[in-house]
Amino acid sequence: MSFSVPKTELIHWRTTSQRTPPSHAPIELENHLFRPSQVVRWLGFWFTPSFNTTHHYRHRLSLAQAVFSFVKRLSSPEAGFRPFLCHRVAGGLLLPVLTYGADLLTPNYAALRGMNSFWHRVQRWTTNNFFSTPTSILSREACLPPIVSYCRYKRRFAALRVACAPPNANPASARLPQSFPSLSSFRAQDASRHLTVGLSSVFLPLSWRTEIPSPPIRKHLRVDAVAHLTLPLQEGLKRFPLGLHAPPPPGTEIPPPDLMRKTYQALRTRARNMLIQDWITDDPTPPYYEYPPSLSPHPFMGLGKFVAGRIHQMRSAKSYLTAHPSWSDEDLDPTCPQCGIGPESFQHAILTCPAGGQARDLLLKDVSSLAHDATTWSDPLLIRALGEYITDTKTCFPQDLLPDRYSPPPAPHSPD
Repeated sequence: MSFSVPKTELIHWRTTSQRTPPSHAPIELENHLFRPSQVVRWLGFWFTPSFNTTHHYRHRLSLAQAVFSFVKRLSSPEAGFRPFLCHRVAGGLLLPVLTYGADLLTPNYAALRGMNSFWHRVQRWTTNNFFSTPTSILSREACLPPIVSYCRYKRRFAALRVACAPPNANPASARLPQSFPSLSSFRAQDASRHLTVGLSSVFLPLSWRTEIPSPPIRKHLRVDAVAHLTLPLQEGLKRFPLGLHAPPPPGTEIPPPDLMRKTYQALRTRARNMLIQDWITDDPTPPYYEYPPSLSPHPFMGLGKFVAGRIHQMRSAKSYLTAHPSWSDEDLDPTCPQCGIGPESFQHAILTCPAGGQARDLLLKDVSSLAHDATTWSDPLLIRALGEYITDTKTCFPQDLLPDRYSPPPAPHSPD
């Protein structure tokens, strides 16, 4: 047996039943002493004797921050990438880097705090929203789910892949419980299943269908916990389909491949819908916000970064409109400075303000509502007209970009 000295690391493992102090004895390899480490890296994962995930996700967070420090220069608050491209970069580049390993490793509270803080920065960069915007609204405007909900979705999706893999080709699928509804009855021996426990000999496992009690006196086996994640996906399903990347075990009767493929796609859609439901439950929005969550970018995110940012801000009720006070000036007079008739809300500024009547008649004659189910948010022509109206009337523009009509007229000059 040969070893690569530059790649050698040493760590001591103990079971939970061992009460002796951890060993500090080194090993000698090719005249080199290797002392025990508290953390080692193996195939991209960081392991500790207690299997704490803090170090792993701290490393993932630092990598994601390094990538974000580069890509955020491609889109400033006023120009650059359009918001839908920012959404694509966030979901296709930053999120996989940040949540790598979440299929198996659950981030603890300390790790989630740093990951959430970073993810909120990414959402603000995508939408051009203010820091006073509630984070629950921020995630819906950016169409980027919270980290907690997304990690739960990744674990459920990983469990679905194990459930649909042929047990004769996947060792994890072969260790599923015998009662698991798979098309194949092939299973590993119980002794092999219990090798994945990693706990003391007095460990009493639960049935994989049973919820873990509180306090957790009894728990699932590792692979039974994976099977338990598939319970919400089994509704109305007798057996999970098998993947077609390997032949089924001999003597196994399977449905037609097209039927299994459609079933698997339906299960993926069900897991995606459960992500939406977890999003609503885990991160509820204030009562005044009515727009539902979506994993696809909003159609108006195809507008320019500046104009789309105005729409994000007005939908969030945290904007330059006088009816949307900021935390720095909560006593601001909500009266519309253009017409002086009523509060300058989102509805008033776009649909009813007399000061924009001429531009409204020209551009927004087909827009009658800004509700979440209005065609304004799905019709490309109406979205383009809304962007042109905001640009023409300078609705929700910063104070330094507003025209002089917001300032009192200058005093007339007296003749010399």
